[in-house]
Amino acid sequence: MTQSLIPNLPYHLGTTSYIIPADILPNVRYLADKVDDVELVLFEVDDGQNNLPSRETIHELNGVAASHGLTFTVHLPLDLRLGDGGDESHISLSKAHKVIDCTRDLNPFAYVLHLDGKEIKNGGTPTQIQQWRDDSTRALEIVGEYAGGAEKLAVENLERYPLDFISPVINRVAVSRCVDVGHLWLDGHDPLPYLRQALPRTKVIHIHGIAERDHKSLAHVPPEKLNPVIDLLHQENFSGVMTIEVFGEEDFESSMQTLQTYSVLRNP
Repeated sequence: MTQSLIPNLPYHLGTTSYIIPADILPNVRYLADKVDDVELVLFEVDDGQNNLPSRETIHELNGVAASHGLTFTVHLPLDLRLGDGGDESHISLSKAHKVIDCTRDLNPFAYVLHLDGKEIKNGGTPTQIQQWRDDSTRALEIVGEYAGGAEKLAVENLERYPLDFISPVINRVAVSRCVDVGHLWLDGHDPLPYLRQALPRTKVIHIHGIAERDHKSLAHVPPEKLNPVIDLLHQENFSGVMTIEVFGEEDFESSMQTLQTYSVLRNP
């Protein structure tokens, strides 16, 4: 692995494929000597617009990765669910299949995904809750088969959801986890207990600040909140990917400066 601009990290440091105002390949080239991993944020809308990389772009991405020791994570485009009545052809599953097929040759470190629980996140009847859990379990099983193993899926915690919302589902499938620390901060939670409990199954961590909106620079996070999170990752020898999940050059650069300041203070 080519180490990121911040030395002596036990984990891979990454960011998203939307830092400079350009397509995925120019972003990856720009980031290749700055980070260890790039999260490919992919979409495909109903009118046919998409940013799915072509075969030629996949070849180019693999070339950049090989020359810089870079890895990729892939964020699936839609919150996963079954259709009504347990329909296994729901669009979220078919789009996940398409994205996984498209990026398979990149050998992604993980596929990050959300579960669609909007209808019951604030409560429901016992029957509704159990049906959602059963359907979500099946959705993960299906997409895990697409990916070549459920452990390649990293299920993310979402903002404005109960802390333990996804636990009854992910305890039934051998998936990995994506802990979004920024979402925990946004909801006013101390992320340390949640992170400590989740780390054994965690492949990816998302981290970002909060200002006028979510997904802002880490410069907006007070050291007394940020430093304990980074300390825990070092103490536990976390070896996955920590993604600075921001979407702009200024937020990325100031986030890197914030982490460099932490690194200097920790390793004078």
